Order: sequence, then structure tokens, then C-alpha cells
Amino acid sequence: MATRQRPFQLVVFGASGFTGQFVAEEVAREQADPQRNSPLPWAVAGRCREKLQRVLERAAQKLGRPTLLAEVGIIICDTTNPASLDEMAKQTSIVLNCVGPYRLYGEPIVKACIENGTSCIDICGEPQFLELMYWKYHQKAAENGVYIIGSCGFDSIPADLGVLYTKNKLNGTLTGVESFLSIQSGPEGMSVHDGTWKSAVYGFGDKHTLKKLRNETNLKPLPIIGPKLKRRWPICYCPALSSFAIPFMGADVSVVKRTQRYLYENLQCSPVQYAAYVAVGGIASVVKLMFAGLFFLIFVRFSLGRQLLIKFPRFFSFGYFSKEGPTQKQIETSSFTMTFFGEGYNERSCDDQNKISIRICTQVKGPEAGYVATPIAMVQAAVTLLSDTNNLPKGGGVFTPGAAFCRTKLIDRLNRHGIEFSVISSSEV
Repeated sequence: MATRQRPFQLVVFGASGFTGQFVAEEVAREQADPQRNSPLPWAVAGRCREKLQRVLERAAQKLGRPTLLAEVGIIICDTTNPASLDEMAKQTSIVLNCVGPYRLYGEPIVKACIENGTSCIDICGEPQFLELMYWKYHQKAAENGVYIIGSCGFDSIPADLGVLYTKNKLNGTLTGVESFLSIQSGPEGMSVHDGTWKSAVYGFGDKHTLKKLRNETNLKPLPIIGPKLKRRWPICYCPALSSFAIPFMGADVSVVKRTQRYLYENLQCSPVQYAAYVAVGGIASVVKLMFAGLFFLIFVRFSLGRQLLIKFPRFFSFGYFSKEGPTQKQIETSSFTMTFFGEGYNERSCDDQNKISIRICTQVKGPEAGYVATPIAMVQAAVTLLSDTNNLPKGGGVFTPGAAFCRTKLIDRLNRHGIEFSVISSSEV
């Protein structure tokens, strides 16, 4: 991506939102990094100048940088005003879009960025939006030489890059991976802001649209290399983690599969099968989640039910989601671990590709997922997009993180910033 002569390199759109404020703080932290060898001019953008100023004031106080407010630009714009979005896009090389749900507010930003030669990164976890943007805008983004890269937060950089990391560390051909997400919380438990809850409600309530989109694209299935990955029961037990697990309902599977398709079709890499799960602990947690899931699936089918789910997130999620979001203490005492169990074969020990001859276990570990790890992942993705241009896909387009960054040093950057990739074990069968 060519560097443009614009006043800013990064603009955080939606910086006054719950997640956006943490992303703005992380950009300020990156700007002040003593290891940086070049300036990082940036701005915040949103509807209300006073709220944006308060975000910068809080960041300045937290980071001990009293001059921050004078150093950072402020841009006033709104998703309902296309002209204002055009003006924002014209002033920066990359927009970091933190305004969700993306199915409601995301497309105008994508459109404005493409039309004004500006790249865009988001933290969307909504498969329908992500896949629709590819089919609508990939060709136009490629023609304009810009990069539109979705799901660059906790959804889905740990999963997408974790599979690529596992593949690169296996001494052979990786054929299948299962990931298990574990969330660790402190004595006050955990909480997630209801913006994520709203995205889930809208997504499940309109899942037939995603199914229709996929049917219309009529993509051929990727070839299955090695034995077919076995589907687990909706509630299963993982002996290696001493925990029950349920399928992960976020965007990870969609994103990883799209990355594997890109690598297969464009780089002639053998595709990896993938399944994602969440470790939920003991049987008591399973029962609690079953009741929460039952309520959710019943209510999300009807308009009135969706309204109730959105109005009372804490009640229907058994306290996991709230309009207030997590406290600072909850953020500080939470972390995540994503464990990958991979299998495959190598030519030395097995001539039969349908027989597993090597296994590997890797992990991605990091701080609190939603408001610490997500800003780190998003900002480092943006910095990589700015600085590692020679290793990006040629010409631009709409990409998953794995497709965009598979040849870059993003994993190294994440390791240095607290999201750590490591090999736990590797053995031949």
C-alpha cells in the first residue's frame, strides 16, 4: 500500500464508543513507543467533539501524556452523512472502524474508504457483513489499490493467525485443527459490553440471509486433505484441558475457512480443516450456559423477543453481557488462552495421506480479550499494513487477516505486545 500525503496515517472512527476508547488509547501507546522509528500522526473521529475530547483527556491522564489532546486530530463525521465520511477518508491512509453492529453501520465506511483510496480495518465478528463486503467490494477495492480487512480484533486474529502459526510450526502437512478458547477471570468474574450482544442478536435473528448469500455464491467445497475432521457433540469433554466444551458461535470458523480458500486458490497451499470450541469448565457451567442458550435461541426468532434480548442483556445472558460493560478491575484480572490441536502427516513416517502421523499443540495467550487484546490486535494490524507493504497481497482487495498478513511480521509484533504464540508440544504418532 503506497503511503499517501495525507495529514494522518490512522483515524480511529467511533473513538468515543466503548471499544473505540480503548483502541484510541492503544494508538496513543503505539505512537509513544520508543522503538518506533517514524512518526505516527493520527486522529479520532465521531459525531460529538466533546466526547472525543474526553476520550483523549482520559488517555492522556492514563498514559501520563498531558500534550496528547494537542497532538491528535479530531474529525466530526457520521455514518448517516456520506459526505462527512468522504472527508474523513480523504485525510488518512487507514481508518480503524470501531462502530458496530457492522451490519447496521459498517458498509458506508467501507464504501467511503474505497471511493477515496483509503484502507480500512475493523473488528467485526459478524460473518454476514464480512462475507457480503467481500462479494460487493473486493473487485472495486483491488482496482483502487486499497485494503479492506475485517475481523482484526479478538474476532478473529488469534484463531486465523493461530491456524497459520500451527501450520508453519508443523514438520509436515497440517490437515486439521481444533481450537479451544478458555477465558480466565478474576474474583469479580467477567463481563462484556452489550454491543457484542447486539451483534449476536441481529446475526442469529437474520441467519437465513447469510445462508442465502452463501447459496448464491455457489462456491465449490475445498478439497479435504487427510482424514475428515470429526464433528464433536454440541457438549463434549476435552481431556487435555479437563473441561467441557461447546461450539464457538463467533466468526472464527467463517474467517478461517475464507483464509484457507484464499491460500489454496491464490498461493496453492493445501487447505486446513478447522473447528472451534469454547471450554466452559465443569458441569455447573454447562447447565448455566444451556439455559442461557435456550432462552436466547427461543427469543431471537421473534421481533419482540429480539427487542427484549437487546433491552435486558444482563438478565438473558445470566450476567455475562451488560450495558455498562466490564469494570476496570474485571479487565485487569481477565485473560484468554486459545489452544490448537493440529494433526497431519509427513513424508518420512507416512506415505498414506489419510493416516495421521504427526500431532501438534500450540497456544495463543493474551490479556483480556475484548478491550485489551482487541485494541492491540487492531492497532498492530494497522501498523503492519503501514510498514510491511511489500509482503501484503498485491493490488489490494477485501481480505481476512490471515489472507492479508500471512507473509508479514504481524505475529512477531503481537508477540512483542502481549499476545503470545507458542508451541506446546509436537510428536509423531
